[in-house]
Amino acid sequence: MTGPVPPPVPALYATEVAHTRVEPVHHALRHRTYLWLVDIDDLPVLPRPLRPLARFDPRDHFDGTAPSLRAGIDAYLAAQGVRNADGRVLMLAHARVLGHVFNPLTLYWCHDGAGRPVCVVAEVHNTYGERHCYLLHPDARDRAETAKEFYVSPFLDLDGTYRMRLPLPGERLDLTVQYRRPNGSRPLTATVRGARGPAGPAALLAAALRHPWSTAAVSLGIRRHGIHLYLKGLRVRPRPPRSTPAQEGTS
Repeated sequence: MTGPVPPPVPALYATEVAHTRVEPVHHALRHRTYLWLVDIDDLPVLPRPLRPLARFDPRDHFDGTAPSLRAGIDAYLAAQGVRNADGRVLMLAHARVLGHVFNPLTLYWCHDGAGRPVCVVAEVHNTYGERHCYLLHPDARDRAETAKEFYVSPFLDLDGTYRMRLPLPGERLDLTVQYRRPNGSRPLTATVRGARGPAGPAALLAAALRHPWSTAAVSLGIRRHGIHLYLKGLRVRPRPPRSTPAQEGTS
């Protein structure tokens, strides 16, 4: 049995990211940006003048030491005991733009050699320069659940679960991540929705002009909304120290 037909790649998705908090305070944010969907073994090659607008660097993912994205995900999957994800891997992410990158969520849809879906890897980054991966096995409705193991929002404790809906993008992109506390409450829901478009030089230039320095804008927007939440009365939750490679930077 095979999964959905993989979409043509590379592709650019014009997206709207939305976060909705319902407790202990109500707060919502919406941000428009664009994301790449790429085959990690066949990354786009852009004309030299446009390369500063999109660079895919393996240092920005996993432990930051692998020589390629494929080597990075293969090492992670092997450490998790996954041996059959030796086929196509499609990655949804921001690329580096003008030397900067920030990916709150990178997704990898992993297939076996026959094209069958094996798993999804959700790589999460926070604004402390840390990253963490979740290995997911979505059901027939593209839904998966996992325990929360990593601090993202400084205003939420390290408990509860994530419920995610992660269909492979096609003409439309429609992702949902919901945080649920042990008591059953659902304080935070995030969605990423958008439409597929071409990924040629003209399309990339148009996207970059609509959203200048897009990854820096995402990072600054998260911090700005963090200030709003603090002013609404939320306080930073204690967290243990964690030593992982930095994600944000200009190298």
